Amino acid sequence: MTNKKTLQYIFIHQDDDVNKLVLKKRTDIEIDYDFAFKQIAGRQRVKSKLPSFYHNKELIYPPQLNIEQCSSESTALYKKSLCEGFSMADLTGGFGVDFYYLSTNYRESFYIEQNTELCEIANHNFKILGCINHTIINKKAEDAIDDLPELDLVYIDPARRNKIGSKTVFISDCEPDISILQKRILQKSKKLMVKLSPMLDISSAIKILKNVHEVHILSVANECKEILLILKTEMVERIKFIAVNIVNNSKTDIFEFFKEDESACLISNSQEIKKFLYEPNSSILKSGAFKSIALNFNLLKLHNNTHLYTSNDLISDFQGRIFEVVDLVGNSKKDMIEIKIKYPKANISTRNYPLKPEELKKKLGIEDGGDIFIFACTIEKDLKVLIICRKA
Repeated sequence: MTNKKTLQYIFIHQDDDVNKLVLKKRTDIEIDYDFAFKQIAGRQRVKSKLPSFYHNKELIYPPQLNIEQCSSESTALYKKSLCEGFSMADLTGGFGVDFYYLSTNYRESFYIEQNTELCEIANHNFKILGCINHTIINKKAEDAIDDLPELDLVYIDPARRNKIGSKTVFISDCEPDISILQKRILQKSKKLMVKLSPMLDISSAIKILKNVHEVHILSVANECKEILLILKTEMVERIKFIAVNIVNNSKTDIFEFFKEDESACLISNSQEIKKFLYEPNSSILKSGAFKSIALNFNLLKLHNNTHLYTSNDLISDFQGRIFEVVDLVGNSKKDMIEIKIKYPKANISTRNYPLKPEELKKKLGIEDGGDIFIFACTIEKDLKVLIICRKA
């Protein structure tokens, strides 16, 4: 899609500040500088997000927004692990990251995208990546569905920005609206995989979308990135929730449960703060497995509405952060002064507590950082306390 001199310029300047490059004099008429600047910026954005793409020097990158919206390599690989078959279609192809990884598990695949530029980029990149038996369709998802053959999987990642560019989290505000398309899609495909915003209310999505079989909450390094809903043609009595935290390339924590079991769980709240404090990872917290996680790891909860747990035992395989408790302080003015003297620097979190972390930090008058962690929270009998910890 470009000439040799432009490619050379891109790789000579791949780590340079693009804003500074733009201001420099353009001396070589054979170099497509505007294209080069976009590619340099694209490569810099995908360096950690898509390392395999980054190391392939022949790939072309789309505008910034499309890179921001695409899945990371680690989450795309997780999706790939969930399905395989003969044929699949991605109704919202975009940059093509999810399509590329998913398609490697299918003999026939369809990339559908309404943006012509993205289709051209995908056509170039898929050849470089060695994709075979794929078809690129430059259409809107709703216009392409009826012409597709019978499929084993349809994947869709609706755009989560409205017409003025603001982010949206409601299914009805996304484009395309899956609640309208789901019936048509499931007439064509045995399975529908939907990627949604991590800000989405899961219970609301399940009510709107029919035949949800599984809900996957995906985090990377304890940051919730996306929600995946798996829909199938047949009905299911119980929906499985899978809380996933991709820790690194070699470790992924997965916690599975059913909402009905969560509701039926009988657990105890602790009357005291024990030796260790446990904070579940972000996917578990988003999934709502507040009692199931306590039961699974034999932990005591601090309060019905405080999703922190305690034990005298060090449970090294716990799916979240583990802290060793070094001090317990009350919530009085005198206690606050004591904290400032003893712990002038700390990392502050609040759980079921009237102040936000920034507000509490200002009130305490301490600095961020160091190896001390302060959890301000509510415990049994609705007591407000500050738990001082170090990572175990």
